[in-house]
Amino acid sequence: MDLRFGDSKPTDEERAAVDALLGPPESSWEGAGRSDADLRWARGGRAARDRRDLLLPGLHALNDRVGWISEGGLDYLCRRLTVPPSEAYGVATFYSMFSVRPRPATVLHVCTDLACAAAGAPRLCEAAEARLGPESGVTVERGPCLGLCERAPAALVVRAGEDAAGATAGGGVTRAAAVSAPTAPDAVVRAALAPENAPEEPPAALAVPQAPDPGLLLLGRVGTVDPADLDDYRAHGGYTALRRAFALGPAGVIREVTDSGLLGRGGAAFPTGRKWQATASQPDHPHHLVCNADESEPGTFKDRVLMEGDPYALVEAMTIAAYATGARHGYLYLRGEYPRALVRMEHAIAQARARGLLGDDILGQGFSFDIEIRRGAGAYICGEETALFNSIEGFRGEPRSKPPFPVEKGLFGKPTVANNVETLVNVLPVLTLGAQAYAAIGTGASTGPKLFCVSGSVDRPGIYELPFGATLGELLTLAGVRDGLRAVLLGGAAGGFVRPDELDIPLTFEGTREAGTTLGSGVVMAFDDTVPLPRLLLRIAEFFRDESCGQCVPCRVGTVRQEEALHRIAERTGADAAADITLLREVGRAMRDASICGLGQTAWNAVESAIDRLGAYE
Repeated sequence: MDLRFGDSKPTDEERAAVDALLGPPESSWEGAGRSDADLRWARGGRAARDRRDLLLPGLHALNDRVGWISEGGLDYLCRRLTVPPSEAYGVATFYSMFSVRPRPATVLHVCTDLACAAAGAPRLCEAAEARLGPESGVTVERGPCLGLCERAPAALVVRAGEDAAGATAGGGVTRAAAVSAPTAPDAVVRAALAPENAPEEPPAALAVPQAPDPGLLLLGRVGTVDPADLDDYRAHGGYTALRRAFALGPAGVIREVTDSGLLGRGGAAFPTGRKWQATASQPDHPHHLVCNADESEPGTFKDRVLMEGDPYALVEAMTIAAYATGARHGYLYLRGEYPRALVRMEHAIAQARARGLLGDDILGQGFSFDIEIRRGAGAYICGEETALFNSIEGFRGEPRSKPPFPVEKGLFGKPTVANNVETLVNVLPVLTLGAQAYAAIGTGASTGPKLFCVSGSVDRPGIYELPFGATLGELLTLAGVRDGLRAVLLGGAAGGFVRPDELDIPLTFEGTREAGTTLGSGVVMAFDDTVPLPRLLLRIAEFFRDESCGQCVPCRVGTVRQEEALHRIAERTGADAAADITLLREVGRAMRDASICGLGQTAWNAVESAIDRLGAYE
């Protein structure tokens, strides 16, 4: 370890931000006042390495307090954690929400991704940039999906400071500032100038067109139960599943989950029971549980709605997963662009801990478990589980090669089970209904209910809960698809397009595979004939170029070549495009076959489907 600190000094604010997280420094080596007693003392060895995972929270502390991360602030944080500044700089520059250059305390992030672009995000950006000049104290940044697709076009206002408040376009004041105003750019500008006065964010239930419907298994409490009230949650069936889990025992819980046929809802569709069993059976300890709430796929916002509208359900589900797999500590890796979900989950965890539902001896069963929230900072690649592990550990969020698999060596090199929010919440009806009743919902290969994120050219965008097996046409009818439908994108940017005459595709993992497309995490984006398809494909290519971590050559180079070819095609038509389409196919195959992780392997999917199924450049 080569520690080389510069001469820059932290400001009082930066020092206070780091000390609030880590506590006061213990020696002059860490930045305390110099004294003869500790001139030769420095934290080292295991004690130093065990604190590396506090690097990401430390970077958040600096960025939240000041608005950017200076050299002096970074050096002070590194000295406190015994982390080489060069490595910390590499981590800080990996995430889009951090800045290592001076910027105003208020940043307006405007989503320019697929749903928002189709809903007028370029006009919103232009209006905001025209109104918010350098003298406004606000910087405008165009960026990827904010997970507010049902309120497109969306924006997120983040204000730094000791008492920073937050708002999202369309809404309310939380720890950071966020606002969304589909037809009123002035509302976004006002929120950017004074986020504490932003209009209240709409309730999570407005993102669920089916609410209130007590028959819904996953969304039934959203809009019915006060998300801040633990007693209200318990009065509506909360913690029934955990009590049944304790009655079954860890092996019995895993058997129920296995027999239910529950598949992972994050896109890979791996059997949840097999993953839990593989982790539970590992002799190496401790075991870890990670909830992946970093949904960053453009068009995905279901996990956000669950956490905002029914946060105790996730706390209960994580407790059950930990009990089954032998974990005593869980991490909730929460997307950095979700300020209200952060507040709701922090409150739910604190209340559960205060009431004996987290911590030692839960419900008097001799089982101990607690949850720690780790905030992401704007990196799509951290949705990949091993990149997420690296992020938590304080390294760049780059994927790891497999094997070894996470169930053997995951977070901190220990057996780890990682599931996303929707997968975990599905465990509750598995235990309350029983495995057989749950498996009877949906189809033989895709069991249970599924959440679909519907946005774009529909009258009622939002989250829909349907049993597996419903058709794409049935879902779009519920959402009120508009006339002139041109294409439907399934699975988000990493998914594929289908034509308007293919709406009879069954929404199951096996049904979409047979149709030559993918279900992914449940994204359904409808586009009518007013949306320019070439521009849409170029935005997808830009997204993958920006979000590639750069670790492997096929993805690092391939995503750039893909974008360059699409730019050239957009500037000309006819025979001139043939050579570039051939190049796109070659680059796409190379990325699919040789990339380390799913980002590079799927970066060509949507473009390929648009060329082959939609005739995008004919």
